[in-house]
Amino acid sequence: MLTAIHPKLPMRNKSATRNFYMNDLGFQEFGRTDVAGYLMVQKDNIQLHFFEFKALDPKENYGQVYIRTDAIDTLYQSLLDKKIRIHPNGPLETKPWGQKEFSLLDPDNNLLTFGQGL
Repeated sequence: MLTAIHPKLPMRNKSATRNFYMNDLGFQEFGRTDVAGYLMVQKDNIQLHFFEFKALDPKENYGQVYIRTDAIDTLYQSLLDKKIRIHPNGPLETKPWGQKEFSLLDPDNNLLTFGQGL
């Protein structure tokens, strides 16, 4: 029986990725923190894993994660208050498929889309 999913996304620099997810988005590091080239972060019931890919060209990175929330308006406003850059094509809006969504990019151009059902 399946119980959870933990996406693995590429990162070029562990320190920059850790800083973005912990300081900007409010995640916490967990697991073995001394593993070179690997990072695990969590917030609430969400876990994201990152593997080092130093040769990654962010312009060619198509990593994407869809994260569901039950407080989309509060989350969006908190990011705006912290001056977190929202994707230019991803402001908070209601989509025709019955979701309210917004998107942002992490330092390696991994696309994070946050959504809540209407």
